[in-house]
Amino acid sequence: MGAVLETGELWRIVDRERASLADLLEGLSPEEWETPTGCGDWRVRDVAAHLTAGARFSRRRVVGELVRARGNVDRMIHDASVREGRAPGEEIVANLRSIVGSRRMAMLTTPRESLLDVLVHGQDIALALGRMREMPPEGARDAADRVWTMRVPPRPWPLPKARLVATDIAWTRGQGEEISGPITALLLLLTGRPEAARIWFERAGAHEQ
Repeated sequence: MGAVLETGELWRIVDRERASLADLLEGLSPEEWETPTGCGDWRVRDVAAHLTAGARFSRRRVVGELVRARGNVDRMIHDASVREGRAPGEEIVANLRSIVGSRRMAMLTTPRESLLDVLVHGQDIALALGRMREMPPEGARDAADRVWTMRVPPRPWPLPKARLVATDIAWTRGQGEEISGPITALLLLLTGRPEAARIWFERAGAHEQ
């Protein structure tokens, strides 16, 4: 079934993912920074800026953003990310590099949400740019377990009514007709990204119902 990562190893993966994503972003053209992603109206720059907020925003800043959004948490996250995304690309990259090694987190979250965030949004960025970004299987498995058990905050996507079976690491969840493939594909499916998941299923020659 798979084991939850120890906190130290989890943070090491987060650090590696942040650093490698900063490397990817550093080479983008001005046009690529403006590329739409699958995250609503967020462009690549907005998603990248979002990934720095949890570790950079003070509690006072978060409260101010929440007041500005009239108490709507989803609106706060969206609007703050878009505002941060207006910064020059090199500043967004510098902000991302600055949080490598940081253990600060968004309010009311755990290190597991930091891992989930950087893994999934890293895919949002890469796939929008037509690139394949490998996920560390152990990290993706931990993130998939986090989504599967998520109660607080409420999971915004329904769980697939299927038996999910990873083909590249030990992990199985659910009941029903089997969907098998790499853990990256299953994590994207669990986080409401079926088209992104399909790219990984097809790459692996895996089977999705």
